[in-house]
Amino acid sequence: MQLVFVHGWSVTSTNTYGALPQALIKLANAELKLDIKHIHLGRYISFDDEVTLEDIAIAFESARKRELAGQAFSVITHSTGGPVIRAWLEQYYGNNLTQSPLKHLIMLAPANHGSALAQLGKSRLSRLRAWFDGVEPGQKILDWLELGADEQYRLNLKWLDYDFSQTDIYPFVFTGEAIDKSLYDYMNSYTGEAGSDGVVRTSAANLNFISMRLEQEDELVCQDFENRCVKRLTLVDKKQPLQQVAFEIIPNGSHSGTTMGIMGSVKGKHANRKPVVSGILECLSVTNRAQYTHVLEAMRTRSDKVKKKRRYSMLVIRVSDDLGHKVTDFDVYLLSGKSFHPGALPKGFMLDKQKNTVNQNCVSFYLDTNKLLSVAEGQIGLKLVARPDAGFSYYQAAEYHCEPEQVDQLIKPDQTTIIDIVIKRHIHHDTFTLVNSDEAGRFDDFKGQQR
Repeated sequence: MQLVFVHGWSVTSTNTYGALPQALIKLANAELKLDIKHIHLGRYISFDDEVTLEDIAIAFESARKRELAGQAFSVITHSTGGPVIRAWLEQYYGNNLTQSPLKHLIMLAPANHGSALAQLGKSRLSRLRAWFDGVEPGQKILDWLELGADEQYRLNLKWLDYDFSQTDIYPFVFTGEAIDKSLYDYMNSYTGEAGSDGVVRTSAANLNFISMRLEQEDELVCQDFENRCVKRLTLVDKKQPLQQVAFEIIPNGSHSGTTMGIMGSVKGKHANRKPVVSGILECLSVTNRAQYTHVLEAMRTRSDKVKKKRRYSMLVIRVSDDLGHKVTDFDVYLLSGKSFHPGALPKGFMLDKQKNTVNQNCVSFYLDTNKLLSVAEGQIGLKLVARPDAGFSYYQAAEYHCEPEQVDQLIKPDQTTIIDIVIKRHIHHDTFTLVNSDEAGRFDDFKGQQR
């Protein structure tokens, strides 16, 4: 089996993956016949501020042809490498997965839904010890890694439509949620964030996620918590992956580092004791769907054993109007209880809120799942107040009320929910008027007319 380790930008040594490659060769069953290749993307492309994830996917295709000569292969990625190979798969085989030479896609701590750290910027990230090997990515890559980025969103939606049941492609995700205190940055709490590995949140790594679309109705109204009439949001579409993706939380695993790092801590002497090593070998042994399902369940069972009492999830909200414009000036309130009031939510349910700096119609919430799932009356909702809310073109407030049985479908532990909200753009009737020519004299000066 051709097993490829993908090395990112500015990497010049196979030490990036520590002793993991050697451990896999040593501990693998003979029938696997592992033949390990290392692809250094930095040899094929310059990783400056203009390089996009799509550029890197093209670079990988070039490297694959040179190194593998068309052979089938399996790949192990770390961090941004996961999205890179997913972008490559979509770009070259998205319309026909059965033609892909990829067999096993094993992602370690992948930033599939981005990283809260990406918003800090290049200069700051280069000083964070928790960031992967101190590598400073280009600005376009950081833009992709921001929570709620457009390109990230489009790639993830494509993933929802993949039907792996008729292919020989087997995806797996391993991630940690432990913090290596030696890598903690006291100037940035994200490096010690609960439910993350110091760089990537568990929910951001997981490719089991939900996408919802809410649209604002014309006539339906309801009373909000301030006794005002708002137009109801209706659920018009909901999607999740056609097939669940095997996902496992590695105990005591952090994003990087030689002590707790999900791959950097693998040492030759004790490699056989590392769950990530045995887990990868288990994944590489999968050759059919029945085996994949068995491994998926085994990974889920192991994750359940290491999960802590508190669980976390991400809620990514994107706002646009029915004419296709991005709505960038808005407030979102999470609601709860029989009266759908923000005051009914439990204290401390929201751990973080971050608005995307590039596409400002998107905001991401990091939530304490346990607290939300125990809300009063078993109900949850959201209210959107968009601006402008008056004038010639304006928006009206909108609310979505989740049914009690939908709460645990909307908010899932260790997962991300993406909600697209589409609101009505209202045009005042005085925006355009036709005047009878016989009466035009009465309206010869309307410069001062305003709504």
